[in-house]
Amino acid sequence: MQGLRQQVGPASNVPWEALAWLLRMAVACVLIYASADKIIRPHDFAIIVKDYRLLPDALVNLTAIWLPWFELVLGVCLFTGFWRQGALFLATSLLALFWVALIVNYFRGINVGCGCFTSTPGEAAPMLWYIGRDALLLALPLAAWEAGRRAEHPEV
Repeated sequence: MQGLRQQVGPASNVPWEALAWLLRMAVACVLIYASADKIIRPHDFAIIVKDYRLLPDALVNLTAIWLPWFELVLGVCLFTGFWRQGALFLATSLLALFWVALIVNYFRGINVGCGCFTSTPGEAAPMLWYIGRDALLLALPLAAWEAGRRAEHPEV
């Protein structure tokens, strides 16, 4: 029985560099889009951050102001290619942190409005929806990293 690599052909047929670029652009767009509303409405975003009940009150406002700008800077870095590997690592870490925060609150029985793409307080969707969506978002930078690795080292 042939292995999957032998069935689909050599890895050199896959345009890894183009795929890595495309995935990196997707992550950049997600981060830039996610930051926009939160930058415009930091007070509303602070309410969402507080609803997570993971930070002490003293850090809520600081996080609500700092986090969207950090998302924007990471998105711009990924979009321009500036400090690409570091920005991709930080974006992956940030998305993993968001995902874990959702999972923690799910098991604590707290249904929060995600605050991922809007800071408008409203009715929260089911937490499993947010957890699933954020898992898919987390897969983007991981796939971008893997595609970039394969572009640099096609023999592996």
